[in-house]
Amino acid sequence: MTSGPLRLDAVKTEADVIVIGAGPGGSAAARYLASEGFSVIALEKSRFPREKVCGDGLTPRAVRELQLIGLPTPREEGWIPNRGLRMIGGGHRIEFPWHDLESFPNYGLSLPRAQFDHRLAEHARAAGADVREGWHVDAALRDDSGAGLDGGGRVVGVVARPVDEAGKKGDSVEFRAPLVISADGVSARIALGMGIERKPKRPMGVAVRTYFTTPRHEEEWMEGHLEIWDGERGRSNLLPGYGWIFPLGDGTANVGLGTLSAKGTPSKLDHRALLRDWLEHSAQDWELGEQVGEVKGAAIPMAFNRQPHYVPGMMLVGDTGGMVNPFNGEGIAYAMQAARRATEAAVAAREARSDIERERALRSYARMMKDDLGGYYSLGRVFASLVDHPTVMKVCTRYGLPRPLVMEFVSRLLADVYEPRGGSWADRLLATLTRIAPAA
Repeated sequence: MTSGPLRLDAVKTEADVIVIGAGPGGSAAARYLASEGFSVIALEKSRFPREKVCGDGLTPRAVRELQLIGLPTPREEGWIPNRGLRMIGGGHRIEFPWHDLESFPNYGLSLPRAQFDHRLAEHARAAGADVREGWHVDAALRDDSGAGLDGGGRVVGVVARPVDEAGKKGDSVEFRAPLVISADGVSARIALGMGIERKPKRPMGVAVRTYFTTPRHEEEWMEGHLEIWDGERGRSNLLPGYGWIFPLGDGTANVGLGTLSAKGTPSKLDHRALLRDWLEHSAQDWELGEQVGEVKGAAIPMAFNRQPHYVPGMMLVGDTGGMVNPFNGEGIAYAMQAARRATEAAVAAREARSDIERERALRSYARMMKDDLGGYYSLGRVFASLVDHPTVMKVCTRYGLPRPLVMEFVSRLLADVYEPRGGSWADRLLATLTRIAPAA
C-alpha cells in the first residue's frame, strides 16, 4: 500500500508476468512464478484484510496445496484442523473421517478467508512478487500485430487505475508483460471484456454465509446438512445443495448454505430466507449466539464453465475459469492447483527456443487443466443433473448415507480426495471413472 498521493510516473509498469487479483489463485501464481525467478506484478483491487464469501473450510486437497506452496499452518496462528465430515440428512447423523492416503494429508483446516488471502499474499511477497493493493484492472491490452482470440490481437498487458481508501479511482496506467494471468474471480470482467463467455448449461451455485458465536467453536469436524427445503419442511422439495457449520476456533463458526443449478440458470430462491429457515430447524444443538457480520452471498462458477483457459498471452485461473468443484463447491484447492500448472507452462515457455515452441508451451496450461480435472468435472456435471431432482436427493440422503460400502466411495467422490493410482477399490474405481469420462 502507499501513503500520500501516488506518483504514477514512479510506478513500475513492466514485468515478466502481470497477475490480476491476489486471491488464492492470483497469490499462489505470484508466489510460484516469483520463486522461479520471474518478475511479477500482482494487482489486487481491494486492500487486505478483506472478506470473501466462503465456507472457510479446507479439505485435505486444499491442505496439500498449502503444503506444496510452503505456507505454514500452525494452530497457534488460527489454523484449526478438522478430522473429517459430519453429514446430517434423512434421519441420519454420520461422521466420515478423512481417509489415510499417501497422496493427501489426513486432515482438513479452517481459517477465515480474510486472514487466509492476506497470508497467501504475504507469502507471495516473501518470494519477491510485487503485490499491489488498491488497483482496479479495467481491461486487457492487446497487440493487433500478434494473433489473438478471434483475431483480436495477443494480450500484452492490462490497463488499471489506482483506488484510494475512499474507493475513488485515479488515472489509467498501462502495465505490460509477455504473460497475463487473469485471477479476478467470479466476475471474470477481463475475460468477458475479451468475449470469453460463460458456457451454457454448466453447473452454477449460489451460496450465502455469515458467522455466529458458538460454544462448539473448537470442534474438529466440518458439519454438512443435506436437507434444504424450498418450502414447508417435509412437505416440499429438497433442494440440491447443503448447509454447513465450520468451527473456526475463535469463538465463532462459519455458517451458510449453497444450492446448485445443474444448467447454470439463475436461481430465483431467497437464499437468506432459506438460511434462516434451516438454522431455525436444524442447528439448535450448536447453541448459536450472536451473529457476527451480515449475511453475504455470491455466485459459484463450476465445472470449467468459462473456456478457453488460455488465449494468446493470457491464462484464466480459479473462479475466472469456472474451476470450482461441482460436487462440493470448493474452489481454493483448484485455484492453487491451476496456479502451479500455469507456472509450469510459463517455465517451459521461458526455456523454449522459438516463438512457436514458446506458444505451444503456454497453450499446454489449458491441456494440463483438462487432464487434471476435466474427467472429474464431467462426472460432476452428471451428479448435478441427478441431484437436481428432489426424489434423487431424498433417496440419496435416506438410503445412501447409512451404507458404509456406498459411502466409502461417495465420500471420496464428493471431496475429490482419493489415490490417483492404486489404493482401495473405491480409489481405483474413482480413478478409472475420471480417466474414461470425457474432459469437461
